Amino acid sequence: MCIRDSPYTGGDSPSLSRMGGTDWEKSRARVRSAVAEIAQELVLLYQKRITTKGRAFSPDTPWQQEMEQSFPFQETPDQLSAIESVKEDMENVSPMDRLVCGDVGFGKTEIALRAVFKAVQDGTQAAVLVPTTLLAQQHGQTFADRFASYPIRVEVLSRFLTPSESRRVLQDLAEGSVAVVIGTHRLLSDDVKFKDLGLVIIDEEQRFGVIHKERLKQMRSQVDILTLTATPIPRTLHMSLAGVRDMSTIETAPEERLPIKTYVSEFSDELIREAILREMDRQGQVYFLHNRVYNIEYMSEYIRTLVPDAKVGIAHGQMSEKELESKLKQILDDHKSLIDISPEESQQESKTKQLPVSD
Repeated sequence: MCIRDSPYTGGDSPSLSRMGGTDWEKSRARVRSAVAEIAQELVLLYQKRITTKGRAFSPDTPWQQEMEQSFPFQETPDQLSAIESVKEDMENVSPMDRLVCGDVGFGKTEIALRAVFKAVQDGTQAAVLVPTTLLAQQHGQTFADRFASYPIRVEVLSRFLTPSESRRVLQDLAEGSVAVVIGTHRLLSDDVKFKDLGLVIIDEEQRFGVIHKERLKQMRSQVDILTLTATPIPRTLHMSLAGVRDMSTIETAPEERLPIKTYVSEFSDELIREAILREMDRQGQVYFLHNRVYNIEYMSEYIRTLVPDAKVGIAHGQMSEKELESKLKQILDDHKSLIDISPEESQQESKTKQLPVSD
């Protein structure tokens, strides 16, 4: 990933308060009040969660074991430990609220997949909440591929759907024919209704806004919640370490997993060209992050000139939904070397298996 410098946008004259002055004391009083309010909310929330009788999911079935054995990689010890903890929580009568913390590529999605499959087998629905539309599309494809051998309907609810398609998904979700729904904060809207929601997966909770987090707070006392993150915010981490929320950590890298390396340097033609060619040599892809839409075409031409053999695509938030959907699909489906330049802002045969239906 390459990120270009962007100017400071906090305003010409940031507001400052004099230490000991009236404005300073008012600010401190507001902060104290807000902290006390948050603390009281958390105490009531987790008191309710602990005393509320939730759903105790059934033990693993042979289909659970079959699905898990289809995982094409060897699980790490930390992965197996986290999976076992999640299952124990789900089989407990108290609503689960577990944080799984692990680096990118350490297998958090597989933990979510197995939890979702377990919930669906008990006749409940599962919702997977992600921070970006692209990630929703990626997860949608991953879940659909892993569940292809089972009669589990997976849908992605995003802005790429037409109004009629969105209405159909929402209706089927309310009727229960959609077992797994994946989407962004759209899933927290008032018009999203479930027939029997049993599990919510939250990917990178810190990237959602205050209003969305308030809605998630309410859900925590009602259904099982599993939160995945590579970078927990201090409050979430503190709550987990203090025992208010359960936490599993994945510290062991998968076999042959190379460490992520980050470098900060001046903008360099040679450095960019070398990085792109290295990825092309291994049949990989490059994500080039640009900070302005108005000259993004210029930047794409720059990359094409720098690496003539590379296939270059552009995606940004000002594209029409149809155009952006087509571009994202190309990114997901294209196995050739693709350099995606984006602004900084931004089937198998019919199966006969049937899942048990909950009373």
